Amino acid sequence: MPRRTATMLASTLILIALLCAGVLIKVPYSEMSPGPTVNTLGKVGGEPVLQISGHKTYPASGHLNMTTVRVTGADYEMNLVEAVYGWLAHDSLVVPHDTLYPDGKTEQESTQENAEEFSQSQESAKVAALTELGIPVKSRVVVSTVVKGSPAQGKLHAGDVIKQVDGEAVKQPEDVAKLVTRRDPGEKVTFTIIPARTAQAAEKAGKEPEGSREVVITTVKAPKESRAIVGIQAGTDHTFPFRIDIKLADVGGPSAGLMFSLGIIDKLTPGDLTGGRFVAGTGTMDDKGEVGPIGGITMKLVAARDAGARYFLTPDENCASAASDTPSGLTLVRVKTIGDAKKALEKIRVGDTAGLPSCSAG
Repeated sequence: MPRRTATMLASTLILIALLCAGVLIKVPYSEMSPGPTVNTLGKVGGEPVLQISGHKTYPASGHLNMTTVRVTGADYEMNLVEAVYGWLAHDSLVVPHDTLYPDGKTEQESTQENAEEFSQSQESAKVAALTELGIPVKSRVVVSTVVKGSPAQGKLHAGDVIKQVDGEAVKQPEDVAKLVTRRDPGEKVTFTIIPARTAQAAEKAGKEPEGSREVVITTVKAPKESRAIVGIQAGTDHTFPFRIDIKLADVGGPSAGLMFSLGIIDKLTPGDLTGGRFVAGTGTMDDKGEVGPIGGITMKLVAARDAGARYFLTPDENCASAASDTPSGLTLVRVKTIGDAKKALEKIRVGDTAGLPSCSAG
């Protein structure tokens, strides 16, 4: 066999051996890639994403697209070849597995957490949108979760309305912890509550809930701390003046809040927020209308550009990362609040884009 042929054959065999080894070698990484985008003003599966009843709505054209990121599952073991390919590809991002699934979180646990965050983001999006429009939203402090095996288990339940703690009115969820920690571990604390079933029945009937009762719980010492706890997490429950449903399956996490809020505002006001233009974006939304940062911003930019977006509403804290790798043809617009986003859309609608707040890589 000629030396040149033998050398090529040997090189080919070595390459094949390396590829085989690369496929067999597992590495502690996961991959992120651009996910689907959804127009909050449009339909999915033949149904409007935003469904509003009990209040006048207006037709809305254009796009206000929420963006998503695809990730490999918590149980998926990436091999070395896949990791190298992902590192070299522009439309994917390889990150340490623990970045996406910290503390050994399973895929089921991650899915459940994402679903809960998505549900909460919808509630906050509704509150922020209606508040921005000057439409009152009633809120109340409730038991959000009860820790299994805690003193509160069996005495308090998710959905119970917390009116007072030790006789002092509760106005914000954080008030509950402050009042409980005034006690020492082992002391009793008195909750004045309206049971969840009573509150839900009153809400369906359009009435204010009545029939409060007192629940006495003995506090315990918090793990690794000296403060007193009872084993609950307080949250906020809202009563809306009309019905707003967000119909979107197979999506998790809190990052669609901003775009849901803007979609709701667009449908509840005459005219188009976008002027028929294609705007995409991302960002968490709290009840006060403040936009928070998200993960996977570069992948969302690629998804938006590929879908046809011209403008991308970008959370202020994600601006530097987004500006360092912006796809061509996409204009980043920096936003801190829902008010900022509305003002930016007004400029985009009339074509006054020179003054849009931009992102910089610095």
